[in-house]
Amino acid sequence: MKSPTLPRVLPGFGLSLGYTLTYLSLIVLIPLAAVFLKTATLPWADFWQTVTAPRVLASYRLSFGMALLAAAINSVFGLLLASVAGALPLPR
Repeated sequence: MKSPTLPRVLPGFGLSLGYTLTYLSLIVLIPLAAVFLKTATLPWADFWQTVTAPRVLASYRLSFGMALLAAAINSVFGLLLASVAGALPLPR
């Protein structure tokens, strides 16, 4: 005899998870794997010359600098929002 099944909390979860993972692999994972495979074919000297080129170092500086700036701005506004939310009474 079959036991009664409970209704699912998230109907369609399997379909949406499959859709998400498919697009994640198409947009992110396959190009990232191609980059790693391409760099694996380079000799160590060529790899080091490529990653320490002035233009590449400038792109590292820009990327990490903007990430640090964004983290600082998010920290300030997050702290501000948390202090305002903490000062307000909770709704009943």
